[in-house]
Amino acid sequence: MMPLAVNPEMLWRVFCAIELPEKVRELLGKHIAQLKGAVPDARASWGRDSNLHLTLKFLGEIPQHSVGDFSEAASRAVRGVQPFSIRLEQTGIFPAAGQPRVLWIGVDDSRAKLAELQARLEEESDRTGFAREARPFHPHLTIARLRKPEGARTLAAAHQRLEFAPLDIVVSELVVIRSELSSAGSKYTVVSRHALASAPNV
Repeated sequence: MMPLAVNPEMLWRVFCAIELPEKVRELLGKHIAQLKGAVPDARASWGRDSNLHLTLKFLGEIPQHSVGDFSEAASRAVRGVQPFSIRLEQTGIFPAAGQPRVLWIGVDDSRAKLAELQARLEEESDRTGFAREARPFHPHLTIARLRKPEGARTLAAAHQRLEFAPLDIVVSELVVIRSELSSAGSKYTVVSRHALASAPNV
């Protein structure tokens, strides 16, 4: 875990996620580049391939002194959980009807291993004093947020036509990340890493 020089007045924007392998991020980056080329005038905030990740729990801004508690909750959540595979496939938009606001890549969790891990994280976070997420967990990778209506529908249609070839990835750790917002985009800093077990705890 990264040592923290604690400032009791400071708030950190924090979330817990699964990082993506470099090869996967490169393929997602190519998908994004194709969309940018297809609809260059669309007003969208694009995910940089170096920052793309699968979020399991987003806390928003919390006191810096609480970040260590969240990391400990993540550490407890992975105990006894063996690495497992999920599949990235298909494309979609939020909301499904009306003005498109988010472009995403789908996550197939057919064995519900990812849902189980996310539920464990929610449980351990709740025990530590962090509120549970009110919405049901629907895993997806956000690749763009559409800030303006100009070109949004055209871009969303291109995204869905382009599709995304199925790609399996292995989930082997959780990562707690700090996000710092700026006009140049989000800067992500890894606070702590929590490896899944190589074998079940006895």
